[in-house]
Amino acid sequence: MLPSSANESAHRSLVLIVDDEPRIIRFVQINLEMEEFQVITASDGLQAVDQVREKMPDLVLLDVMMPEMDGFETLRMIREISSVPVVMLTVRNSEEDKVRGLDWGADDYVTKPFSPRELVSRVRAVLRRTQPPTASPDTTVLVVDDYLSVDFNTGAVIVGGERIKLRPTEFRLLRHLIENAGWTLPHDTLLSKVWGYEYKDAVSYLRLYINYLRKKIEPDLAHPRYIFTERGIGYRFVDFAHK
Repeated sequence: MLPSSANESAHRSLVLIVDDEPRIIRFVQINLEMEEFQVITASDGLQAVDQVREKMPDLVLLDVMMPEMDGFETLRMIREISSVPVVMLTVRNSEEDKVRGLDWGADDYVTKPFSPRELVSRVRAVLRRTQPPTASPDTTVLVVDDYLSVDFNTGAVIVGGERIKLRPTEFRLLRHLIENAGWTLPHDTLLSKVWGYEYKDAVSYLRLYINYLRKKIEPDLAHPRYIFTERGIGYRFVDFAHK
């Protein structure tokens, strides 16, 4: 039997901090370690890729503005070898930068300067929502129609006879929509349930991920079959049980 300290250590999440500024690394490291996270560091993109490959962290905090190889290029290389959750750290708060990072596979964005409390909260929220899906208590495989089916146990999504790949957050969003099929879910409800309460006002995230989902599951984006927009309110999944 493991000693209590060793047992606790075995369950502490490992976070990789990537930044070219030592004072930022130290600041983030101290605050994460105070919250019982294990921490490793890298000062540039190539080191980060090596750390991801060798140490297999549970999450990466990745600075955008780094010399030689910036955070976007580093993210691209990380995504070639790993699906580890990545939170981008940046001094820029433009919608274009956020969309670019999320399109390339980032899981969240935190704008500098940030408080330790905000950062830790975001890290925990990302770790929660990127956990593997669990089986539905009532249904494992759900067939929506002859075009779309979802396996809540394995996370498999079959579209037009082919298995597609969804990010963990995309799958959580789809699952929550399906489990409430026929009901209009307000923006803040979806954000709180899928991302966490601290994201309840981040409507731009929700719009972006609804768009990602539609591109992957809808046969015709101009005429949605599954996910409908209730303008100014939220989104509704087709009531397939009563079609």
